[in-house]
This record gives sequence, C-alpha cells and structure tokens, in this order.
Amino acid sequence: MNLCDYDTIGALLGRHGFHFSKSMGQNFLIDAQVPADIAAASQADAACGVLEIGPGIGPLTAELAQRAGKVVSIELDKSLLPVLAETMAPYPNVEIISGDAMKLDLPSLAAEKFAGLTPIVCANLPYNITTPVLTKLIETPCFQTVTVLIQKEVAQRLAAAPGSADGGSFSLFLQYHMETEVLFDVPRDKFLPAPKVTSAVLRCVRREKPAVAVADEAFFFKIVRGAFLLRRKTLPNSLAAALPGFSKETLTDAILRCGLRADIRGERLTLADFARLTDVLSALR
Repeated sequence: MNLCDYDTIGALLGRHGFHFSKSMGQNFLIDAQVPADIAAASQADAACGVLEIGPGIGPLTAELAQRAGKVVSIELDKSLLPVLAETMAPYPNVEIISGDAMKLDLPSLAAEKFAGLTPIVCANLPYNITTPVLTKLIETPCFQTVTVLIQKEVAQRLAAAPGSADGGSFSLFLQYHMETEVLFDVPRDKFLPAPKVTSAVLRCVRREKPAVAVADEAFFFKIVRGAFLLRRKTLPNSLAAALPGFSKETLTDAILRCGLRADIRGERLTLADFARLTDVLSALR
C-alpha cells in the first residue's frame, strides 16, 4: 500500500471515516520520496529503537520499520488507531501507543521498549507542539539523535549560529545539548492538506558533554532566558528585568568584565559568552 498516494489515502480515510483535525496540526505526506529521505536521514538501522510522535497514517513509520530494530509510534488521535492497525499490519516490529507524548514517561518507555537497542527519535511533528516536544526529547538523555520534520523557519532558527540575530534562548538550550543541522526542505505541496509554510528536516545529535562547562546549569539558563526577555533592549536592561537581585550597574560591570560591550544585546552572545557571564555573576551572588 502506497501511503503517500492521494487516491489510496482518500480510500483509506474514507473506509475508517477519518476527518482531519486542524487543532492537532495534521498534515499527511503525499510524496513517497519524502518519508524515505527522512528515515534515511535518521540513520536508523537494526541496532536502533525509533520513537516516532504523530505517525498519522504511517508513511514514515513504514520506512523506519524497514530500517530499525523496533519502532514505537505515539498517536494522540484515537480515530487514527484503526487506520494504523491496517497500514502497519505488515510490520511486526512496529508498536502503536495511544496517548499524549507530553504526558508519557519517555525514559521509562524507552527503557521498556528498546532494551538492547540505541534509542533515537524520528518524526513529522505537528507545528503547534514543536518546542515542548523538542524540550522533552532533549531532556531525555537516552535519545542519541532527534530527526524531525518541522516548520522551516523554526528549523533555521534552532540551527542558527550562536551569536547571530536569528537564534533565541531555545536555540541555545538545544545547541548546549545537541549538534544541530538543517538537512533539506519539504515544500508545501508535499502535504495533504497543504500547510501555509515550507517545512524542513532538522537533525540533532546529542553531544558527549554539553557545549560549554558551567558550574550551575540552572543559573546559566536563567541568564540565557533573561537575555532574551526584552529582546529589543540591551543586555544589562534585559537581565535587570530577569535578575532582580542584581542592579543594572552590577550587571553592566559583569558584562564588561567578560570582554563584551555594555550596549550589546543578548542575541549576540555565544554559549561561551553566557558561560563566562554566569561564572562572573555566580561569584557575586
């Protein structure tokens, strides 16, 4: 069954009385080359256990099943479960779990389902849950790689070079833990229904150790988030709003001690800059 063929999709969904849900961000792929390319980009093989979030009718799932040792797909929409039961019947190494990925204990799930395998993630993520899902995946250290199809603009921002105007606090959070790369675009016309924007595949590979060494990780990320709190303001002004325990003068002095300009904006700092600033401010607490 060609799960990307327009007529096949129509007949399949008609048999099961399925209707698209805009609130769930459902956009099914209609070009078979795209899920094949995404699965190949994930580098899944027989030694891998792949977690997929939001399989839809299963075109990417099927491609992953032909490569990986096991595939576990989490689907929130219960109306898709009978569809997946039909489309995934040829693949004994696929398990469909009904539930909300944001509410599941992913470390426990991976330990239970992927024993003896290397856990990775590969998914066509709904646009409306990209950031929370990626956050949860990053905070689940067992997942060695995360390969996702997301909105192109978001993918570019998440892979933006630290210190560029394109990034943000979440970009730095992601790059602190992972090496990121935008692999290829997927045009709007490759989906049913067609989204309003172009998509892209983002691949994240977990670092053996974080990109920079910091003594207090929680304080480090509080400073990173604070630097972007008032994005149009200078770093001292933005941090003064985020760190009420520090005066603007103290913050300005700390920034200068790091070799940075007092009028610099948070978006211009690299991870190394933030690490140095965290060390200086930690000594003043």
